[in-house]
Amino acid sequence: MPRLDRKAERDREIIPLSPEPRGDMSSINADLSSDQLERDAAQINASDGEIDAGEIAVGVIIGRTSEFFDFFVYAIASVVVFPRLIFPHLDPLQGMAWSFAVFALAFVARPFGTAFFIWFDRRFGRGARLTLALLLLGTSTVCIAFVPSHAQVGVWAAVFLAVFRMGQGVALGGAWDGLPSLLALSAPPHRKGWYAMVPQLGAPIGLIVASSLFAYFLTSLSAADFLDWGWRYPFFCAFAINVVALFARLRIVVTPTFQALFDTRELQPTPVFQAIREEGPRIVIGAFAPLASFAMFHMVTVFPLSWVFLFTEESPSRFLLIEIAAAVAGICAIMASGWLADRYGRRAVLAATAAAIAAFSGFAPQLLDGGPAGELVFMVSGFILLGLAFGQASGVIASSFSQRNRYTASALTSDLAWLFGAGFAPLAALGLASQWGLIASGAYLLSGALVTLVALWLNSTLGRGDLPGKTAADPV
Repeated sequence: MPRLDRKAERDREIIPLSPEPRGDMSSINADLSSDQLERDAAQINASDGEIDAGEIAVGVIIGRTSEFFDFFVYAIASVVVFPRLIFPHLDPLQGMAWSFAVFALAFVARPFGTAFFIWFDRRFGRGARLTLALLLLGTSTVCIAFVPSHAQVGVWAAVFLAVFRMGQGVALGGAWDGLPSLLALSAPPHRKGWYAMVPQLGAPIGLIVASSLFAYFLTSLSAADFLDWGWRYPFFCAFAINVVALFARLRIVVTPTFQALFDTRELQPTPVFQAIREEGPRIVIGAFAPLASFAMFHMVTVFPLSWVFLFTEESPSRFLLIEIAAAVAGICAIMASGWLADRYGRRAVLAATAAAIAAFSGFAPQLLDGGPAGELVFMVSGFILLGLAFGQASGVIASSFSQRNRYTASALTSDLAWLFGAGFAPLAALGLASQWGLIASGAYLLSGALVTLVALWLNSTLGRGDLPGKTAADPV
């Protein structure tokens, strides 16, 4: 692994222990900010040796795994728990639709969380921001575990669930730590695709852990016990995982390398309106470029579980085991995407996988409706395509912006990509499939693939690294 720090002497020059003299208001802001504490911690860490890319990769994977674990715990509960617990007065299909509508609220709230936490970061420091964001995420997740049923409080159960779900979304907007960008900036020129895929490994790992927990409780408990208290335990686990993720991230945020890149503006958050003003068209195109992978994301995770749960006699715990096996294939595909991107180019990989997803949409519905064997083929093949496309989704987002706006613009683009590509995907796919059959869900997936191809065509420089203001260290 390449070493990321250079010399301790250089770090000491860049990261002084003592703050420079400030005016009165600056002194007040300095007392409130965590920046100086982070600088002092970086000075201490510098004496313990250099932090290499492998350690940063571990921190990135742990952080992303915690986020996706929270994500999938809620997603699975939105299928097997909330329609019966929160919306029992509706028929099963309507209950599932309302559950998916609440599910989408986090994606709507996420950009607002990003805007607030970028302001908070600039005023109080990265450590304070990350701590508050993950505390809010963990607290919102635990509060969901205490949500009462509709039988206990009526419509207020749905109100509580919606509020806590929006809290998760706001917190996820603040959880953007810049570590994927740090990893990309530090990657050797010939391995940028490989390092771009590292953060994406958190998605299948988080799915495996979340699905395993729910499968265990579904098979070990009676239906009454599971709906009463069993489903709540995965949400408690999410809080513990977030604590581990917080310390893993702070371990990297206070390193001399992160501080040096922050001081040279490569990881410094710029104001949201400045990023929108200077990078607006690239933010929009960057949000739609990975749409195929984001649409595919829910088409092989949340939607098929809902379809099996509503329209088949199959046990949800059995299908969760299929998802676990398919997620393992997804991990291998994500890793393969890094090798392919380094060999053929990231944009070529995205275009090829978008075309493959478009072809897959033509026969995917028939596979999902083909019984246990068809479901297995659908899930494994779908996760392989998802891994190849999703593995480079973060890379194409990060590589489309100028150096000074990368931190903020990447966060906003990621938020919009999740909102348009994934936030309403389960609701839209379920609505289409329930009205016109499973074949209609394939049309939704096809539309995402076509949008990706159009976005890549509109911005031929996306992912090639030849944009103005880019440096040799920028991801390609």
